Amino acid sequence: MPPGVRDAAAWKALQSTAVAPTGPWARLDVVDATGSTNADLAVAAADGAPDRTVLVAHRQDAGRGRRERVWEAAPAEGLTFSVLLRPTEVPVERWGWAPLLAGLALVVAMEDYRAPASVATLEAALKWPNDLLLGPDRRKGAGILAEVVPGGPAGQALVIGIGINVATPEAELPEGGTSLLAQSVRRPRPDVLGDVLAVLASFDADWRAARGDAARAGLLAGYRSRCATLGQDVRVALPGGRELVGSAEDVDDDGRLLVRADGELHTVSAGDVVHVRPV
Repeated sequence: MPPGVRDAAAWKALQSTAVAPTGPWARLDVVDATGSTNADLAVAAADGAPDRTVLVAHRQDAGRGRRERVWEAAPAEGLTFSVLLRPTEVPVERWGWAPLLAGLALVVAMEDYRAPASVATLEAALKWPNDLLLGPDRRKGAGILAEVVPGGPAGQALVIGIGINVATPEAELPEGGTSLLAQSVRRPRPDVLGDVLAVLASFDADWRAARGDAARAGLLAGYRSRCATLGQDVRVALPGGRELVGSAEDVDDDGRLLVRADGELHTVSAGDVVHVRPV
């Protein structure tokens, strides 16, 4: 049975509630398999696909993470999707906040999840800029890749790809990874997507209304309160093979990480962060 057939009714129900005129999204397409939902939406953007288009794939075998890492999703275990945004109200120089906005939407959507018969909610936080950390040991449960792409006659567009480990058994997870199932949360993939899209649409609307000012939109305060990187000793792998070791102090208005090292405050706009835990 092809992936998604068993819950076809749930996907149709999500489409009816999430897509206009009922919901805030313009389109929500679900396909059995593709190479990369980000690549597919980049093509669709150039062809004039509307703002707030969503593409979900039950299987993705050529997805990319940051720094060109491969992201491959197993059928019915992972939730892989991309959203196309055309935030014309936001100056392009402020689009760098988009991946942090998506990460914040992820963590907020997870905050009410509970394991069966549990009174405790799922522990969820972010590693700068947008890795979703789940559970008391803060293992990676999702990743995000945001790209600016040609948007056809309407100008540039944003494509944000998100991959969430939903039902991957613990024994099949990579080192340092986790899933909702491994955290004893059993939630169908259409429901998880609906939760994330609802929060993402709300945050996106606030961001646009504030013309990209994350502080005025309330996004910066929300992000800071959920960023597990702040206050940590970190090692940051910077572009060009450089490395920065210090203490993560803050995230600025542009979403950049502020790291104090050797008595100086360094601004990091891109880099892989490792939380350095004391031995």
